[in-house]
Amino acid sequence: MPGDFFMTADTAETAAMQARLLSNALPYMQRYENKTVVVKYGGHAMGDAALGQAFARDIALLKQSGVNPIVVHGGGPQIGAMLNKMGIESKFEGGLRVTDQKTVEIVEMVLAGSINKEIVALINAEGEWAIGLCGKDGNMVFAEKAKKTMIDPDSNIERVLDLGFVGEPVEVDRTLLDLLARSEMIPVIAPVAPGRDGHTYNINADTFAGAIAGALNATRLLFLTDVPGVMDKDKKVLPELTVAEAKALIRDGTISGGMIPKVETCIEAIDRGVEGVVILNGKTPHAVLLELFTEHGAGTLIVP
Repeated sequence: MPGDFFMTADTAETAAMQARLLSNALPYMQRYENKTVVVKYGGHAMGDAALGQAFARDIALLKQSGVNPIVVHGGGPQIGAMLNKMGIESKFEGGLRVTDQKTVEIVEMVLAGSINKEIVALINAEGEWAIGLCGKDGNMVFAEKAKKTMIDPDSNIERVLDLGFVGEPVEVDRTLLDLLARSEMIPVIAPVAPGRDGHTYNINADTFAGAIAGALNATRLLFLTDVPGVMDKDKKVLPELTVAEAKALIRDGTISGGMIPKVETCIEAIDRGVEGVVILNGKTPHAVLLELFTEHGAGTLIVP
């Protein structure tokens, strides 16, 4: 009859494959049911509209599967673009952006404003309730001025860097996040927080996500980056590392450059109480689902 659906061989094969995928994913869904998973969504992973929609769908599916997902996002490239647009020069000390009063106002506007609400809207469009927050909301996070040092290449003397209003999380109150979890809402959090001194601080998103995940004793913390994971000397992804193994790879130079602070942040998160931390490529479509709901995962898992 006209309008009836006739299943072809191709559509039958596709349907069977989808059924097998769902069947294989079921044990992993059950593993993470009622567990907290914190996902750090990086600035570079946010640059593609299709990937952004896929990410939002992944987060919505986690919630629908009984997982308690929490998103912490960055936005370095977007902040840099807005500063340029506003005619504010970016200054750097030891490779780190100095955040003066004008800059921190732009940082808060971009992170807690436009980026945050864009991610919230994407998740809401997938049928879930997301809510945009920053560390200021509900006194969730308090920060202190970051204390960073560097060795002066000319004098070989260590000096303290003044990065302005760059902070580190020192207190996390989980009350609001627990309330939202019970309300079936998905928190999307910008890494901006107040200090007890009354100032607003810009916090590295990786560090902020680690503090949130640690306070919640999260089962997993996922760092979506622009690399597939931690590589060995042959440039192959290492599927799993213990903290001791990761430290050894830093010492022998296998882990080097920008991966060192990323792995050190993973170790700090585990020290705070996170069960496992994963570094994976946020530019891989559905990377979150591949990591949590498949046997082989999608990156490098670091465990105690």
